[in-house]
Amino acid sequence: MCGIVGIVGRAPVAPLIVDALKRLEYRGYDSAGVATIDHGRLGRRRAEGKLVNLERRLADEPLDGTIGIGHTRWATHGVPNETNAHPHFSGDVAIVHNGIIENFAELRAALIADGYEFSSQTDTEVVAHLVTRELKKELPPVEAAHAALRELEGAFALAIMFRGEEDLIIGARNGPPLAVGHGEGEMYLGSDAIALAPFTNAITYLEDGDWAVIHRDGMEIFDIDGNRVERQKRQSVGTSYLVDKGNYRHFMEKEIHEQPEVVSHTLAHYLDFTTGAAKPFETPFDFAAIDRLSVSACGTAYLAGLVGKYWFERYARLPVDIDVASEFRYREMPLSQKSAALFISQSGETADTLASLRYCRREGVPISAIVNVRESTIARESDGIFPTLAGPEIGVASTKAFTCQLSVLASLAVRAAAARGTITREGEAALVRQLSETPKLINQALKLAPQIEKLARELSLYKDVLYLGRDTSYPLALEGALKLKEISYIHAEGYAAGELKHGPIALIDEKMPVIVIAPHDRIFDKTVSNMQEVAARGGKIILITDAEGARHATVETLDTIIVPDAPEIAAPIVHALPIQMLAYYTAVFMGTDVDQPRNLAKSVTVE
Repeated sequence: MCGIVGIVGRAPVAPLIVDALKRLEYRGYDSAGVATIDHGRLGRRRAEGKLVNLERRLADEPLDGTIGIGHTRWATHGVPNETNAHPHFSGDVAIVHNGIIENFAELRAALIADGYEFSSQTDTEVVAHLVTRELKKELPPVEAAHAALRELEGAFALAIMFRGEEDLIIGARNGPPLAVGHGEGEMYLGSDAIALAPFTNAITYLEDGDWAVIHRDGMEIFDIDGNRVERQKRQSVGTSYLVDKGNYRHFMEKEIHEQPEVVSHTLAHYLDFTTGAAKPFETPFDFAAIDRLSVSACGTAYLAGLVGKYWFERYARLPVDIDVASEFRYREMPLSQKSAALFISQSGETADTLASLRYCRREGVPISAIVNVRESTIARESDGIFPTLAGPEIGVASTKAFTCQLSVLASLAVRAAAARGTITREGEAALVRQLSETPKLINQALKLAPQIEKLARELSLYKDVLYLGRDTSYPLALEGALKLKEISYIHAEGYAAGELKHGPIALIDEKMPVIVIAPHDRIFDKTVSNMQEVAARGGKIILITDAEGARHATVETLDTIIVPDAPEIAAPIVHALPIQMLAYYTAVFMGTDVDQPRNLAKSVTVE
């Protein structure tokens, strides 16, 4: 979602804030702005679109000042334009905001009745006016901010400055993440530790309900009732990463090519390739003692969990319930004391997933999480975490985070199977050996790029695409369709191949490419019969399979992508590569913004 940066510094901060905001571009945004205080006066520059537009504005109209706040906005209330861009001003108050103020309509009506005028369509301006109203009651700035915070309902992260106060920023969190960075004679505020990387790796994460009073020489943190609270200062590993495309055109391309390395690191974290066993890593529950596992996630993470469901049930004979988190959190799923919950989130801040976790917490169920950010809220609120070692993923469309999530899930399935006695010691060693081959197979799959790039040029000419798969290839079909939609804006749907005749077959004609993901497995012949149904109706088939599948496919295809032969447990990870590359190259030919597709955000921190 949106990005926040604040600095109470010693040198002019506007250029520093813009550079920090660039590190948050991956979160998705449609406008940006900066406000500073210089000799007691508030100044502001805002621009619609990308940060380069804000930089041009600042080049023409520089902002001085050693204190400032900045923001990249992803539109919720109000269209994306300069008027709705943050920071928002009200009297002596400047404010930036991530999230959604749920009671903004009633607050806005009350403020209008009190004579306040609104210049934007945003819910954020309500907060600025609330603080101003408290200031007019002659409250000091800190007390005015606290009084306004107590009136807010919903999810928000806020940074507030006051005219004439050149050593004060108020930060507040209720939902979306917010962190304070510690420097020497300088302090920082950011919605992501990556944004603060150029300044510090000493980070304090605010918890829900916290608000912080930040000065150059330190800070104080309070709860919503105004009581002083202590939060741990951490050394953030996230700040050590450099966000750089290197020699690649896009972050997504770079992250696709990083997968052999990061999958290798992730698998090695959980599996001992020397002994052929799952490592004795700590878990918040005993796989042998639970009778059910509830998995919840959103988007691509949900589809990773869906693949994991097949693995847990096949190898460990452990029943798995899986839900998209936005449904799980509201359907009041009954949970037994012998069940456990597993949540999957790249950012560890996904609002619906976090709300589902808290539901399970209230139900007294042991909670674990697969996350890429160890300092995230979901990680901190779980009983135990299973980290992915993907490193920062900047492209909005997930690639390496997905295959690392699959790697963790496959490793957990092996661990669960061994614990539950559903595989022998020899069977465990065989699965570990098969998974150890995965990075090599991924590296081989990357060599398909020239063929896939050529195919993508033709795919970019179509308006609709259908993806089909069976077994673990069904979630991959869903993921392939999702990737194509996300970054190329071509309409695509993923279906279980067996469902073809139950509706989607009505769409098949010569204008509908059908991408079939079908490794040569025990159900390959079933999928071939679905391909024959497509061919009989003039559909153009793109087959993603292995060498054995290509030999046994009896249907003419538009193209056949031959993926390296992979063991059954590793096949979904390896087959993810061609569907990622196909979406990527298609988007490149379409000329879309691959890393920051329209209307999407990397970390969805509001409902």
